[in-house]
Amino acid sequence: MRNRILLSLAVLAIAIVGMAFQTDSKPWAVPDKNAKMANPIKSSPESMSKGKTLYIKNCQDCHGKKGLGDGTKVPDLKSTPPDFTKAAFQSQSDGAVFYKLSEGRNDMPRGKKDLPDDEDRWNLVNYLRSFKK
Repeated sequence: MRNRILLSLAVLAIAIVGMAFQTDSKPWAVPDKNAKMANPIKSSPESMSKGKTLYIKNCQDCHGKKGLGDGTKVPDLKSTPPDFTKAAFQSQSDGAVFYKLSEGRNDMPRGKKDLPDDEDRWNLVNYLRSFKK
């Protein structure tokens, strides 16, 4: 009986710890007009270079060098950044990624504030596409 109680307490403790590190599971709704926006910046070596520079400066600390959501600031965040290499991210339209990058949510800062130039954010969208597996 004592072992059963201890086991139950251990399972409960693990569940509580797991909930503390749970990511934001609410879907991030993107308005239809934004999701359908076409990227006006053609993906090119120049665009990718600009996007990479912006990523290193503004995104890498949270999203990691390879876009896996494992940056150095992750332990300080309340939510886990997405893994850019996964199909769940890569299957989003460029317009949806641009919208999320622009508006931010929870720990994700509002990109329009830090990167007020739309072209910079579109270059960043192009660079994020390079994280495909």
